[in-house]
Amino acid sequence: MALSVSNVAPPDPALVALNRFGLGARPADDPGKIAADARGYLRAELKQQDIALITADDSKNAGLLDSTAAIQASMAAAAERKAARENKAAPVMQPATADNPTDAKDKPAVPPVEADIYRDEAQARFDKALAAAPGFVERLVGFWSNHFCISIAKAQIVRACAGAFEREAIRPFVLGRFADMLLAVEHHPAMLFFLDNHQSIGPDSRAGKSRGRGLNENLAREILELHTLGVGSGYSQADVTSFAGMLTGWTMAGREGRLGEPGTFVFNANAHQPGEAVLLGKTYPAGGMGQAEAALNDIARHPATARHIATKLARHFLADDPPAAAVDRLAEVFAKTDGDLRALALALIDLPEAWSMPPTKLRSPFDYVSAVRRAIGPAADNEPQRTLRWLRALGEPLWQPPGPNGFSDRSDSWASAEGLKTRLDIAWQAAKQASDIGNPDDMLSTVIGASASAETREAIARAESRQQGLALLLMAPEFQRR
Repeated sequence: MALSVSNVAPPDPALVALNRFGLGARPADDPGKIAADARGYLRAELKQQDIALITADDSKNAGLLDSTAAIQASMAAAAERKAARENKAAPVMQPATADNPTDAKDKPAVPPVEADIYRDEAQARFDKALAAAPGFVERLVGFWSNHFCISIAKAQIVRACAGAFEREAIRPFVLGRFADMLLAVEHHPAMLFFLDNHQSIGPDSRAGKSRGRGLNENLAREILELHTLGVGSGYSQADVTSFAGMLTGWTMAGREGRLGEPGTFVFNANAHQPGEAVLLGKTYPAGGMGQAEAALNDIARHPATARHIATKLARHFLADDPPAAAVDRLAEVFAKTDGDLRALALALIDLPEAWSMPPTKLRSPFDYVSAVRRAIGPAADNEPQRTLRWLRALGEPLWQPPGPNGFSDRSDSWASAEGLKTRLDIAWQAAKQASDIGNPDDMLSTVIGASASAETREAIARAESRQQGLALLLMAPEFQRR
């Protein structure tokens, strides 16, 4: 079935709330009730205290580890693997799995500590997405997690702490202040390790002079280019180099614990580039860790940062090429509220374009899989492996973007013939695995509603079974878009 949207009716308010802003409708949702006050429905979620958090208070999450414990577990497992190699123990092969796709013949068996932690974190992430109503906050979590992305492909330590990074540095601040999230992210051991800041040493520092090592500019460059100001915002290579010097000493304590508890953020004064530094024309006096913190607070409030964030949010929620007026409005709110992300989310809801523009955005793989699972209900078994496998097949493996710029937020990145075929395969798999299939016609009214074309309605009505009808619903062009 083609993904043409030329015949799509104007968006129904309930479906705008559930699809453009949320993670998709569930069978129990009442579109009529939602449509009566769709904006209020979304605002109500933003008012809930700690709505974004995943905490150990929930018995389902009792086994989750904080980043320090996860990193220490990975460090211990790495030491065990190293000892096994050095002892030349005979390798015992382990089969490839969805979490460890490496061909079994390539690697010896290792304690699956990181894979176990990753799987538990994935389950908590998916459970949160399924339970959320409408899922606007979870969409915001996904947006910011991709904006400040790390990748488990970097190393086993990152695989172990990727979920904790999102729980600790993203979720507590997703409706707070941008500057606070920025500081939490850049202080986090996962980000410092991912962007190699633990390898950066001030050339004129005590450690730099004794070791003959120098700056690693990865973190500084990505903060300016990706996390805050954006490409073409006026910073120079000299700014990158200067900022890298300011960030020296920001590191993670190693397994030996010489600088602090293993796996925690520490500031190593011996590696910090001494003296004042200039960034974007402003001079920052020498001040140890506080020097870079002051710079982060300033660039969090920079007009270019407001514009960069506003553009990305509008692209994510409205269109690949969002209306200029919508971007201007979001940038204005960001600047006037000192980066208040709750105010920014409310401004998104209030944009008239959000309720008038047709649903032209193709759901990202995570959004599509979440919508599928919300439509059919929770799976009884083989989770989270099934969902992880679907995401990998669709090209958006959880917490594993291809680079520090995250996964693409443009529809054409996901609209390849192979990608669409994979979506159809997943729709059939999901329909086969659904344990309790309702009437597909009723589900169509809830999940797609008035947006359904005559072609889609006819195809579902002619289905030979409920299972086939559900598969056709999940394949429908209207279901693929938001």
